[in-house]
Amino acid sequence: MAMFSRGRYRVRFAETPGDIAAAQQLRFRTFRGDGGGIDADDFDERCIHVLVEEVKSGTLVCCYRLLPFKTGSEIGESYSAQYYELDALKDYPGTMVEMGRFCIDPEWRDPDILRIAWAAMVRFVDEHEVEMLFGCSSFHGTEAEAYMDAFALLKDKHLAPKRWLPRVKAPKVFRFAKQLRLRKPDLKRAMKGMPPLLRTYLVMGGWVSDHAVVDDDLKTLHVFTGLEIKGIPPTRQRLLRASAL
Repeated sequence: MAMFSRGRYRVRFAETPGDIAAAQQLRFRTFRGDGGGIDADDFDERCIHVLVEEVKSGTLVCCYRLLPFKTGSEIGESYSAQYYELDALKDYPGTMVEMGRFCIDPEWRDPDILRIAWAAMVRFVDEHEVEMLFGCSSFHGTEAEAYMDAFALLKDKHLAPKRWLPRVKAPKVFRFAKQLRLRKPDLKRAMKGMPPLLRTYLVMGGWVSDHAVVDDDLKTLHVFTGLEIKGIPPTRQRLLRASAL
């Protein structure tokens, strides 16, 4: 994927240690608050890092990382596999990419940032013939009570197909599909509580695990999220590809 611009922003791959350090610093501010530290792990060395910058100032406003796999047989090497038992997906025959550490600078509220970030993802998917995107979609905080309607909506409409359903592996989880089986969601509150990245996955036909992992390190709740490219509705596919031109 070559660098490209759209309006105020440009997208490119990280090329230097300084680029990756800038992404790690933005991740720290987003996930852990101010303090000038870095959010880093062993997966950074294996990943492709995508940077979204404001053209005029060069300010990094968004980043995420991509970890490609030739087939599902390699999924045990993913970041998500630390938290979810993914044996069902080992039989997935196509190319997969894990999208992780997605963040937008909390001081930047422009919806065009998310749009150009997804446009870059579409380009990568098309260029590499990716068949499935997956990763962990996070809710801020570790108190599930704040997101009961969102979890009830996930339970009603967006659970993974049984053949791909992740199983419990992490020591602390909220089994929302089981615990909220009788709850009907308030759609307005559900969508208000849904993280923007997860909302984007869902409108494209994405699906989630039947439980959320409590991540005390990053102070989040997250659900495993999958998106089969062939399952994206045709109208949505046309819009996505038009945005990536």
